[in-house]
Amino acid sequence: MMVALPDTLAGAALRDTTTQATAAWGNPSQVVLRCGVSVPGPTTDRCVTVNDVDWVIKESGTNGNPDYTLTTYGRTPATELVLDPNKIASSTVLAEISSSAAKIPQTRRCLGASDTLNLPNG
Repeated sequence: MMVALPDTLAGAALRDTTTQATAAWGNPSQVVLRCGVSVPGPTTDRCVTVNDVDWVIKESGTNGNPDYTLTTYGRTPATELVLDPNKIASSTVLAEISSSAAKIPQTRRCLGASDTLNLPNG
């Protein structure tokens, strides 16, 4: 995955990092990527699918400054992105990086409420 990362994300240029399995875009960094993070298990956190890659979204932040942590779901190792949605659009970032994340084989998918409507009884 790391060799397939885009040179830009939502207009922010890829920059050098000093840690393996990491990447950052923008100066100062607008998006930080870490590959090899813990694989998320089943969760009730919001999950979105972008270009056939599932991402679990967690919102955090302090003093009214939101941060999103977006983690691939169903791929081992997992990849994590951290960004401020007020500075860079998460939808654009996910659309542009999903082809890189898709290099890691998928073993599970996110399920929504509509996926449980036709489950067999018992």
